[in-house]
Amino acid sequence: MDEQPLPETRARHSLSTRIVASSIVALCVVLAMTGWTLWLSWQLEGAGAAINDTGSLRMRANQIGLALLQQPQDIQRSTQILAAQQSTLERLRRGVPARPLFLPADSAIRTQFDHVTGLWQRQLQPAAQQALRGGELDHYLAVLPDFVANADRLVRMIEVDNAYKTSLLRFSQAVLIVIACVGTLVMISLLYLWIIMPVQRLQEGFVGVAARRFSVRLPVESRDELGALAAGFNHMAEELDGVYRDLEARVQLKTAQLEAQNLELAALYDTAAFLNQPGEIKDICQGFLERVRRQFGAGGCSIRAMDPAGEKLLLVVADGMPTELEENEHCMKVDDCFCGQATRDGVVLVRDFRQLPLPESYECSKAGFASLAVFRITSRNEVLGSFSLHFAQPRTLSAAEVQLLETLGQHLGVALENRRLAAKARQLAVAQERNLVAQGLHDSIAQGLNFLNLQVQLLEDAARRGALDDVRDIVPQLRTGVGESYQDVRELLSNFRDKFEQGELLRGIRDTTARFERQTGIPVDLSITDDGAPLPPEQQLQVLFVLQEALSNVRKHAAASAVAVQVCNQRDFELVVSDDGNGYDPDEVAARSEQHVGLAIMQERAARIGALLQLDSRPGAGVRLRLRLDAAHRQAA
Repeated sequence: MDEQPLPETRARHSLSTRIVASSIVALCVVLAMTGWTLWLSWQLEGAGAAINDTGSLRMRANQIGLALLQQPQDIQRSTQILAAQQSTLERLRRGVPARPLFLPADSAIRTQFDHVTGLWQRQLQPAAQQALRGGELDHYLAVLPDFVANADRLVRMIEVDNAYKTSLLRFSQAVLIVIACVGTLVMISLLYLWIIMPVQRLQEGFVGVAARRFSVRLPVESRDELGALAAGFNHMAEELDGVYRDLEARVQLKTAQLEAQNLELAALYDTAAFLNQPGEIKDICQGFLERVRRQFGAGGCSIRAMDPAGEKLLLVVADGMPTELEENEHCMKVDDCFCGQATRDGVVLVRDFRQLPLPESYECSKAGFASLAVFRITSRNEVLGSFSLHFAQPRTLSAAEVQLLETLGQHLGVALENRRLAAKARQLAVAQERNLVAQGLHDSIAQGLNFLNLQVQLLEDAARRGALDDVRDIVPQLRTGVGESYQDVRELLSNFRDKFEQGELLRGIRDTTARFERQTGIPVDLSITDDGAPLPPEQQLQVLFVLQEALSNVRKHAAASAVAVQVCNQRDFELVVSDDGNGYDPDEVAARSEQHVGLAIMQERAARIGALLQLDSRPGAGVRLRLRLDAAHRQAA
């Protein structure tokens, strides 16, 4: 773990501390140089005023001499000049900072000033005062040149010092300019080193990270904020690199899982599609085993079905199994082997027979198989049998593979059950159709044959008695009965041969009504409205059978002169058959002990397709049959 610097160490090396410290140093240097130049300029200004006042000492000393020579009686003016001279000397001695005025702080200049002041106070001033009192002026004029010379010397000394300070001021200004230039360059360099260059490196690092180059690292060359930022960037890049590598591994893992799932789904889809195809049970089982064996690399596979009593397993098909093993296990009890155990427990997995006690007691192990997996075949919680996978090498199935095989067992069970149900449905359909045929035969041919049987008996009796008149009466009735029976047989044969594809109902209705007109000579008024979807073939066939039965009843019983057939195919389907024949009394028909077979057949056919059948009639008013199939009971065509 990296050692963390102390707070005071971080503060000492922080970028803000360095920037503030360097700024303060630069400010101090600039303020010092500016103060120095201001001080020099102030000294020059004070020395310039001192030069003026020192020069005035010479002027006043000469003015006093002239005043005493020219106007000796003007004592007041000379006294004022003497006072002004003394005041000037006093100002030069004390200095006047507010003006400013002061002598340079030089010992030689101070000594010369003291000498000039001494000459004035000890020689010129007493001599001038004595001359004002009436004394001799010669002594004043004698010492005046020496005073003027010393005052002039003092002025030159001050001017020399002033010139030196002026040069020093100019030098200081030049140094200040150099410091400003160098300081600017130094600050630019420091800002580049401290801020710009680290920020540029950081920017390059972010560009690399944006380009998914997570291996990029920044040099940590300082312990300031930018150094901490670079260290943080390196930590972030390292974390991102680890996360990206982990993400790649996860993506590869997920990709592999998806590929495995896709293979499983493909196998499941292929097997389910195969199981949904039509075929015999044995062919379905054989194809199922081939796909499962290829998918899981099994050495052999088998499917066993449970007998109705649930006590035995019968071998249905096998693929890749030795012939001896098939013969030995063609029929076994449920409790004898793992295949029967799977029908109770659901899944039986044997990774290696050699790890089981007495492995030689198992037929699979004797046949050379090392591993076994058995799954039961189910349909709607009913166990139909089991299927097994035999492997030549020890094999462990994953949870996903076990789940897939269980699902395949359920699909196989559903497919087998559907085929059994389809076989039962076909048997039921055959039985129902046979029942309808029997009803049709009973309603038509059986009644006709019964009538013919009675007529034959009457004919036999008349022949025995030799009653030729009775014979002549019976023979035409026999001929008529035979013709009607023949016509009924042809009609039944024609009805049972009718088969329709989608959309052929209207053609069948037209053919049926046309055949009725040809056979009976009774005109049929056919009206068709077809604005809806076609009925499926099964419903079409039943509707046509109802129409044929209705027309057959008209031919046999109605004695009608006209028939009307209306077909309306819209959202609902409706068939109406009406005639102008004899009709019947519904109460009388209902009171009979046995219902008319033709009516029962039509009622049964209507019920098979979910339609409603209504019959309206009264004696002498014909019959109106109405078959209505609501939209809720219409099947998809």
